[in-house]
Amino acid sequence: MVVLSSPHRRRAHLTLAALALAFALSGCGFQLRGQTTLPFATLYVPGTTALAVELKRNIASGTQTKLVESAEHAQAQLLMSIDQREKVILSFNSAGRVREFQLRYKFGFRVVDARGREYLPQNEITLTRDISFNDTQVLAKETEEALLYRDMQSDMVQQVLRRLATARVTPEG
Repeated sequence: MVVLSSPHRRRAHLTLAALALAFALSGCGFQLRGQTTLPFATLYVPGTTALAVELKRNIASGTQTKLVESAEHAQAQLLMSIDQREKVILSFNSAGRVREFQLRYKFGFRVVDARGREYLPQNEITLTRDISFNDTQVLAKETEEALLYRDMQSDMVQQVLRRLATARVTPEG
């Protein structure tokens, strides 16, 4: 029988706990987000908005598709039609002051080839988040709103990537 000293025993317990966690995560279907396969070799994404920049960054780092600087050199181009954020009042308190807002983020796009044939028809994605409001914590609520919009933007980019992966390349003819 082998008797482990206290530091060795702790290391053994940590190793066992890590293995148990790994088995539990693999059993539930969890898997890291890997490479996304897009059906075009080159893509042109116009614009310098925050969403366009994050989308370009994700395409460059998470796919085999090469981003090009002009539509003429691209097999496909993403045409953005809507990139809109809005803040809507959801409810008021008994004093008539705003109690809740709903943040909405809407993005519309389609994907075409150099000849204008559609790879993906017009798509529109709308994300919403509800946020409580307290006029005694205005700065904190503004920061929370900015963080929610940033989170919504990241979610939007992932949804756009998933939709791009479903595009069907039209046959040449």
